[in-house]
Amino acid sequence: MDKDRVAGVGNQIKGTVKEMAGKVTGDAKLEAEGKADKAAGKVQNAVGGAKDAARDATGN
Repeated sequence: MDKDRVAGVGNQIKGTVKEMAGKVTGDAKLEAEGKADKAAGKVQNAVGGAKDAARDATGN
């Protein structure tokens, strides 16, 4: 598993926590930061998945 996949999942979790904290406290900025972190995590996870797929295809 590529390190980007692991980091991406971590960012998604961090984003979810921030988003929920923002909703609970009524902090729109924190909620938006959480959504941005989640989106960045999804992209990073996808990049890691592509790297894994390329590595598997080449047999390395």
